[in-house]
Amino acid sequence: MSSRQDEWTVRCELAALYRLAAHFRMTDMIDTHITARVPGPEHHFLINRYGVLFHEMRASDLVKIDVEGRVVEPEAAQHPERNRVNAAGFTIHSAIHTARPDLTCVIHTHTPAGSAVSAQKQGLLPISQHALKFYGHLAYHDYEGIALDLGERERLVADLGSHNAMILRNHGLLVGGTSIPAAFQDIYFLERACEIQVRALAGNAELTFPPEAVRRLTAEQFARDESDNITGLQWQAALRLIEGTDYRS
Repeated sequence: MSSRQDEWTVRCELAALYRLAAHFRMTDMIDTHITARVPGPEHHFLINRYGVLFHEMRASDLVKIDVEGRVVEPEAAQHPERNRVNAAGFTIHSAIHTARPDLTCVIHTHTPAGSAVSAQKQGLLPISQHALKFYGHLAYHDYEGIALDLGERERLVADLGSHNAMILRNHGLLVGGTSIPAAFQDIYFLERACEIQVRALAGNAELTFPPEAVRRLTAEQFARDESDNITGLQWQAALRLIEGTDYRS
């Protein structure tokens, strides 16, 4: 397969992921981003054209940029309005893509549930099966304002460490995946875990916590070898939710 074909495949998968994020209400108008690495030695990645809503994202709406945030699309000078990207989105995503080449896709969300848990001092509680997927595998990063300071990139990377998921305190959620389907699965589970926690706390009843051994066991069960097959099945099933739309155009 040619490099152009490889890139188009990634564009189509990433556009599908944007549509799925919209389907599951993981959007904040135009103010969050999902990025994916473009195959090849150039270290380019794709980000959404600023101003396009997630539910209308197409493969051709994605903008190719380098690790410094410079647009590398050949027609960028002639059509700047079609190649506008968000500086804050670049700061967060470029940090992860540069430091963690194993993570080909990075998702950042501002959902009500995710943002609510990010504001809770105790963070994500181990009170649901969805939350236990991340037990011992979840990082935290303190809020530093809108992510425009390039100096924050080092601190983001340091806080993420070897984890693939992070809560940005007083802000939202961040996950990285070794593939687009893997990133989708993680953000789906993390978002649901936050929704469950918000509802459980709103019930104002005493919560039960599984024993430590059960928490660790559950996290290990999620990480078993067959999880890749389950991730693929989930992705194919999710794609049927947007079947018939024009995301591949």
